[in-house]
Amino acid sequence: MSPSSKRSISRRGFIQGASAVAAASPYLIPAGVLAQDGQPGANDKIGVAGIGIGRQGSGDMNGAKNNSDVRIVGVADVNLPRAQSMNERFGGQVAVQNYHEILERDDVDAIITATPDHWRAIVSVHAAQAGKDIYAEKPMTLTILEGRRMAQAVRKYDRVFQTGAQQRSHPVNRYGCELVRNNRIGEIKSVEGANYPSPWYGNLPAQPIPDGLDWDMWCGPTEPVPYNIDLYTPRANPGWISFSPYSGGEVTGWGAHGLDQIQWALGMDETGPVEIWTEGPALKPPTIEGSHPRSAGEGPCSEPVVCYKYANGIEVRLDKGNQGGAIFYGTEAKLEIFRSRVTSNPAEIVEVPIRDDEIHLYESGNQMRNWLDCIKSRERCISDVETGHRSSTVCHLVNIVRLLGRPLKWDPEKEIFPGDDEANSYIDRDRRAGYELPTEAEV
Repeated sequence: MSPSSKRSISRRGFIQGASAVAAASPYLIPAGVLAQDGQPGANDKIGVAGIGIGRQGSGDMNGAKNNSDVRIVGVADVNLPRAQSMNERFGGQVAVQNYHEILERDDVDAIITATPDHWRAIVSVHAAQAGKDIYAEKPMTLTILEGRRMAQAVRKYDRVFQTGAQQRSHPVNRYGCELVRNNRIGEIKSVEGANYPSPWYGNLPAQPIPDGLDWDMWCGPTEPVPYNIDLYTPRANPGWISFSPYSGGEVTGWGAHGLDQIQWALGMDETGPVEIWTEGPALKPPTIEGSHPRSAGEGPCSEPVVCYKYANGIEVRLDKGNQGGAIFYGTEAKLEIFRSRVTSNPAEIVEVPIRDDEIHLYESGNQMRNWLDCIKSRERCISDVETGHRSSTVCHLVNIVRLLGRPLKWDPEKEIFPGDDEANSYIDRDRRAGYELPTEAEV
């Protein structure tokens, strides 16, 4: 392919270029909107607190703090010295180790939670029950059932929920998905995503637990193991993001971005695949002894290649696509969505704006600002709980089919593998006593 036959559009070029589609209009709330039923009005400050605030959460908290209508109330973290440091950094009033102390506060309207994946659902359900709006980092869940419980809780208690799939707020990514939705490359025949590695197991030697860290609480729903910095740190050698039972690996790490873009571009936000299969035998995740770079487990856990199909016949193959998006093959052209960049062949496809009479997707110029605006308007966010659950479910399906190594049928309405008890056993995980996921009746 010659350089002239393929052209890309970057985020900066999208916003600044004369041929680009106009950036999203600001989301406005009428000045006369007043607080009702204990919710912040359009001119009120929103009391925000953080739960589980480390590497990613500190960025989220900073994003909230930089808005003039936000007041930071405090931080909860199982690592109390970190909670104290973050609380001071963001100008809060209180630092605690037990997140329930945050949820009990009347001056907290909303929480940001960026706990490890194995904690996120329980915190979010409890926050909804406490009447708090929620910004939960991605991936939204560790299991499929967790996502359904979170959605049930958010709807029952009428909460505003946003998950951190921020590529939906990138104008370029929205434009790329609109191009697919409006058949600019013809009828979609297939999609190629990235071959994200599944998680593996680690056996790390015990190290002294740092002062102020409640390690038993960090383990939470999982069986306690010895503390090691390369487990406690999200991305280290390798860090908890690579390990089961704390995470779904990069399938849920980067896949929560890339597979989410596929869902959005194909109009699948309320559903999911109906068939999923592998090209090769079942994955047997290794147990890596000691601390090692992520490459030690990512190689063996990137097999087998996974494919899935939607009810409309579109097939997705996870092999050589990019982590932040996917390649869409249409009857007339090819288009690739990256993180804040879109390319096409023929090149001119990415140079033509979306017309007024075509499909326009939800516009949000900023994931955090969108959440704050929706807290006041009580409208749904761009990455609402159902949207986040459906995209996370696709990630979990990839991990499940890899472990089983055989074709599976999936019912996206009932959210079960019909007639397949073995596969259905993977819809949720066992939890330690005292950290159970609430049942549907308990939500």
